[in-house]
Amino acid sequence: MIVRRAFTALFLIASPLAAQEPPLPDAVDQASAQAAPSLPPEPSAAEREATAFRGFLLGLRTQALSAGVSPQTFDREIADVTFDPRVVRADRGQPGGSAQGAPSGSINFAPYKRTHVEPVRIGNGRSRYAGLRPKLAAIESKTGVPEQIMLAIYGHETGYGTFTGNYDILRSFATLAYEGRRRALFTTEFIDTLKLIDKGFPRSLLKGSWAGATGYPQFLPSVYLRLAVDGDGDGKADIWRSEADALASIGNYLSNAGWKPGPPWGVAVVVPSSFDRTTLASPLTSPRCPRVHLRLSRWLTIAEWRARGIMIAGAPAPADTELATLIEPDGPGQTAYLLTTNYQSILDYNCSNFYGLSVGLLADEVVRPAE
Repeated sequence: MIVRRAFTALFLIASPLAAQEPPLPDAVDQASAQAAPSLPPEPSAAEREATAFRGFLLGLRTQALSAGVSPQTFDREIADVTFDPRVVRADRGQPGGSAQGAPSGSINFAPYKRTHVEPVRIGNGRSRYAGLRPKLAAIESKTGVPEQIMLAIYGHETGYGTFTGNYDILRSFATLAYEGRRRALFTTEFIDTLKLIDKGFPRSLLKGSWAGATGYPQFLPSVYLRLAVDGDGDGKADIWRSEADALASIGNYLSNAGWKPGPPWGVAVVVPSSFDRTTLASPLTSPRCPRVHLRLSRWLTIAEWRARGIMIAGAPAPADTELATLIEPDGPGQTAYLLTTNYQSILDYNCSNFYGLSVGLLADEVVRPAE
């Protein structure tokens, strides 16, 4: 018995397990936590978006290089391009417009005219016209586009060069292409912007609107590559710093869009109260901005319009053989306009009847002697 008791005592002394209390549950949890490997935190939504955006841009590299962009330019310029949510908000916030109005073309133009063909813009246009006449005359001689039309577009687009936009257009195009609503269009403009950089125009110069229109004429990069021309003879078409280049490029654009030397853009007319509008609808459907063209009537010659009772109220009047379309932008009983095919060239520049009419009217005011 003595031996057995001694052996039991010896076992209790020698065994560390026997001498310890059972571990508490918290202690077990802590030990497990210390033993488990730590996991990186989940990326935030913003981080996932940035990664996806970066991957999208890198995916354009092959396409850009195939289009002629240098590898050095692509890699350098996309390194700091980030997604710009302001651009997406601006794009989605555009008014959709509607095909309001019958063929008479009522669009409530008067309020727009008051703010876009107003004394300050007219006065500045007359002042700039006096200083730019030699350049403008040379461009008109070459393209057939009237001096005052080029100047009016310059005035409407950028206030005669006083504001051209402050968005980084490479970032804007990258954002719009990634957003995806018009991916093919904006991917092309993104790549064409890189081509401009390859041509020696630094990205810091390539500022513009949120939609990527840039320079004094507010060209898209693809338009620049197609139609920008050198107007001052220095061998480079710099529409960001040279007014001569910008105006020559505007003239070249309109000439390319079909401007016909001679006829005016249009003329103000009076439509009699008894005028029959039931046969005015055009049988044609425009493939480009059809809602804008829906507001224009069928085409008749000036002589045919006169025969229907339309009275010319402005000057200069197009020749009787000239084709024209009618618009009554503020409805029956208000000033209407007969528009020649040259008006279509202005719509090609910016497909809006507000824009086309205000460009034509501003051009007329610029060359009208001040009272």
